[in-house]
Amino acid sequence: MEYTRGRYSWLMRPFLVLFDLSIINLLAFYLFNFNEENLYFFSTTFFNNKQLLYIVYSIILWMFSTSFISYYKVYRYTSPINIFSLLIKQFLIFSLLVYAFIGVFRSVNIQAFVTFKYLVSAFLIIGSVKIISYYLLRAFRLRLKGNIRRIVIIGDTEGAKELKSIFLQKKELGYKLLACFSNSKSKDITGNIKDSFLFLESKEGIDEIYCALDELTENQVKDFVKYANIHHCNIKFIPETKKLFSKRLKTDFYNYLPVLSIQQVALNNDFNKLVKRIFDVIFSLIIIVFILSWVSVILFILIKLESKGPLFYKHKRNGINYKEFNCYKFRSLRTVKEVQGTYVKQNDTRLTKIGKFLRQTSIDELPQFINVILGDMSVVGPRPHMLSYTEDYSKKIDKYNFIFRHHVKPGITGLAQIKGYRGEIKSDEDIINRIKFDNFYIENWSLLLDLKIIIQTTLNIYKGQEKAY
Repeated sequence: MEYTRGRYSWLMRPFLVLFDLSIINLLAFYLFNFNEENLYFFSTTFFNNKQLLYIVYSIILWMFSTSFISYYKVYRYTSPINIFSLLIKQFLIFSLLVYAFIGVFRSVNIQAFVTFKYLVSAFLIIGSVKIISYYLLRAFRLRLKGNIRRIVIIGDTEGAKELKSIFLQKKELGYKLLACFSNSKSKDITGNIKDSFLFLESKEGIDEIYCALDELTENQVKDFVKYANIHHCNIKFIPETKKLFSKRLKTDFYNYLPVLSIQQVALNNDFNKLVKRIFDVIFSLIIIVFILSWVSVILFILIKLESKGPLFYKHKRNGINYKEFNCYKFRSLRTVKEVQGTYVKQNDTRLTKIGKFLRQTSIDELPQFINVILGDMSVVGPRPHMLSYTEDYSKKIDKYNFIFRHHVKPGITGLAQIKGYRGEIKSDEDIINRIKFDNFYIENWSLLLDLKIIIQTTLNIYKGQEKAY
């Protein structure tokens, strides 16, 4: 997720949206020849009132087209060429929509030249204001030192050095470099990577962290992502120069230098998160009230009769943005101590008789609906790994794909699970395919897909799965 920073600069975008909508409708009012009897909004029916109809049409289609080409997503590092490109795209798209309106409603008598004059006038005004506001902000940063981003660079790779040079030379971008950290012995380095965590904790108001992935271990990447999530600052990645960029991470260009950030997937937009959360809570409450409530009583007796220990077993897992949480299960082993790097194997001697049944039927996972209510997990999503495995797997998986996987809440079940990639990892292929299906789910999420996975999980419980032990 990208956090919006700054006191007033965020107002620029809604101001430009309102300004643009006002211009296209005011010019339409003065230049288009709407029928006299239709000048009064409430004098006729909606579809006979062509002026009112055009206002509604233009607002909806303008918002749709600008959203489609990301017209208002202009950042401090966006080049003037990109702004001109956006203006031309929007001019062409909106021109087609206006001519389509005139073609559909033939009773609107507007000459082609008048329409062209309207479109050119609108875009000259809109484009001028857009470009002027862009350069005013640059001047504001350069002359008055306002709208500044406080940043830290982690790493001393060629990409990190080039990025540092851009920030120091192009003051109009509004970046204030607070420190650079690396394990290299180069000059102008504030300290090593270990020192960077002490620095970050001691400073307030850091807006962005730029990490050179070549220099960092998976654990260090995880710690920086967790810090950024807790402190609501943006984290971006300077990619390995000899690798192709992952389509799963958003690529921005600072001059010609690529910088990666975690892609905002459909699953993480506000509306979809709300829909998924409502579904998770309702579904989990049904399971807890009608199944977990009485199953827990029966299992308490059976588990206690066979072995000493608690009913529930809790273990640390990595959740969204590598956040650690206690994941709950019914105890299926004679021990509650988690052995690092040890999955439960087939015919494992630690398994109790009732525990073997619980794992084969996945009933041991039922307490995780409590995790869903607490907000640590979702009903459907990538399965959370043991902390020790997170580091081990990251060495076998493309680093970008692994970061992407941890950008959503983990789930009780998931696409990888119903495809058979669950439980013990016997080969590198197992974890590679697990990550592949997890990322496919994240990129293609829908509520219908969640329901399909839940139904297939239920069927698999009855049929049994090869690795359900």
